[in-house]
Amino acid sequence: MTAPVWDPAQYLRFADERNRPLRDLLARVPALPHPGAEVVLDIGCGPGNSTAALRERWPHAHLTGVDSSAAMLDTARAEGEPGAEYLLADARDYDPAPAGPDLVFSNALLQWVDGHLSVLTRWADALEPGGVVAFQVPGNFEAPSHTLLADLRRSARWRDALGAEAVRAGVHRPERYLDALVGAGCRADVWETTYSTLLPGPDPVLEWVKGTALRPVLTRLADPADRAAFLAEYGRLLREAYPAGEHGTVFPFRRIFAVGVKG
Repeated sequence: MTAPVWDPAQYLRFADERNRPLRDLLARVPALPHPGAEVVLDIGCGPGNSTAALRERWPHAHLTGVDSSAAMLDTARAEGEPGAEYLLADARDYDPAPAGPDLVFSNALLQWVDGHLSVLTRWADALEPGGVVAFQVPGNFEAPSHTLLADLRRSARWRDALGAEAVRAGVHRPERYLDALVGAGCRADVWETTYSTLLPGPDPVLEWVKGTALRPVLTRLADPADRAAFLAEYGRLLREAYPAGEHGTVFPFRRIFAVGVKG
């Protein structure tokens, strides 16, 4: 399976909108063990926007950002939270237990990890007593932004170039996360929110998904002409599904949140 190539600048193009769910999640994280000396892991830290938010909340924590993209880590070191440590690692394989974390935090990562319920169990097992696992993931895989992309990828024009390999993201229903966290010995709080996000400019939904859901497709389409043709066709479909209004384009943005406190 081809790993997507990430573009930190494109991801941060809608930084304010992308940061709101992580801050809403962070607001529900309770006090951690070892005040003033917390061990905090930001798994899937990306360009460091989440790591910077964690530093604001716990200014004296031993803070480590973990990501599988060297480009994202370079941006995190330079522009996210320069005072954190950073580790190049894949969440599928990374074992947080040696760090003895008080908090395992993950912002918009787990949808990319196959079998991530078992990863959640591993994270919960690694926590110090009273430690917390907190994550949020997109819940909009049935939205037109994703279903149109899947249909286009399977069309006669694109299926040979893309095929099923380009799609790997997915999440569970909220109750599955609740069950997984309780089963891992945590008191769990799980909820969902749909943000009615107003995006400005031309083709804003296309620009949004270029930073996330479209990355595997763009990685596979190495030929510039193919890439331009795909974006033109997909952009037209998105304009029909998300018509621009007087004040911008409304993009419903559903997220699933979970916080588990180890008993």
